[in-house]
Amino acid sequence: MLKYARVSLLVCAAALLASGGALAQEKIRIGFPIPLTGEIPKVGESTKYAAELFREEVNAKGGLEVGGKKYPLEFIYENNESKPDTAVNVTLKLIDRDNVLAIIGPQSSRQAVPAGAVANDNETPMITPWSTNPEATRDRPWVFRAAFLDDFQAPVAANFATKQFSAKKAAVLFEISNDYSKGLADNFKAVWEKMNGKGSVTAFESHGPKDQDFSAQLTKIIASKPDFIFLPENYSFVALIVPQGRDLGFKGPFMGSDAWGSAELMKLCKDACKGLFFSTHYAAAGAQGPTKDFIDKYNKKYGYVPDDVAALTWDAVALITEAVQKVGKVDKNTRKMRKAIRDNLAAVKEFKGITGNMRFDEQGDPIKCAVIVEIDQKGDFTFKESVCP
Repeated sequence: MLKYARVSLLVCAAALLASGGALAQEKIRIGFPIPLTGEIPKVGESTKYAAELFREEVNAKGGLEVGGKKYPLEFIYENNESKPDTAVNVTLKLIDRDNVLAIIGPQSSRQAVPAGAVANDNETPMITPWSTNPEATRDRPWVFRAAFLDDFQAPVAANFATKQFSAKKAAVLFEISNDYSKGLADNFKAVWEKMNGKGSVTAFESHGPKDQDFSAQLTKIIASKPDFIFLPENYSFVALIVPQGRDLGFKGPFMGSDAWGSAELMKLCKDACKGLFFSTHYAAAGAQGPTKDFIDKYNKKYGYVPDDVAALTWDAVALITEAVQKVGKVDKNTRKMRKAIRDNLAAVKEFKGITGNMRFDEQGDPIKCAVIVEIDQKGDFTFKESVCP
């Protein structure tokens, strides 16, 4: 009898192994190539926290309902180390080895641009929640984003600075090897000079990815006597640059971009960043409706107010799962399922997200509003104004 039991166990095990591809589709598997270490680890943390909050909520109800059947969500997180080459490698792993139906991430344009090429070449739908560089999605029908573009954000920042600071002259400091930082700096310079004439950008300075001392660049900038300094920088650099600028005697305003929006900024920058403004995707302070519900749930679970990365990640996950539901069934053929998800994303006419309503254009970029945030004296990110296309 024991002999037959062993044979039965072996047959069952073989059957399970043979049906691995089919069993994999008993769950909705989504991959996240995110920066859990490296230059911006808080971005990776916010991404994972928001995604897990979404996953736990859906799975507590039995899973995602598709065609009358519920499927558990399975999220696989891979650390891209804030490096472009690692982002490419882990994205390939998620597609080829983990057999995910879709990719959410990377977040930073520096990783999203090369990873987007991988997703597009392998015909796997990808949404980058936070990347604003146009190259991430350009001529890539499989790649989408949840954030507005640099060529929209640049004039938003320029127009606000003109109005708020009565500015005519601007200086710019950016990270030369970061697609996001350099792309937004270039866009801003072009917009500003179109508005104020050639030479109205008094200094256009760059730095490397590992720099900690910015005194040389800031000394040149201050000597050029700008009305304000535009910093399209990740929060980790902002927290170094702004205090150093004050120590060198710059008393004017700094204006920032959406990469300032991390929950980590004020822990690092403290009083030096109070009273400054930046363009971003949503303002937590004063939020209402579904946005406030998300903020309250996140804050209760993780102990801090979610930043724009978390909010955009929530919207990206909601977009993907909605696209899965519209397929109407979970096909065991992964390639067919990926194609159906991509087609449903491209067909979105209006999506009501917690970072605002949006629809995709022909490049997979959302048409949506931007928000100007002021950092108040408590260090909170408060709503100043909204700017829509």
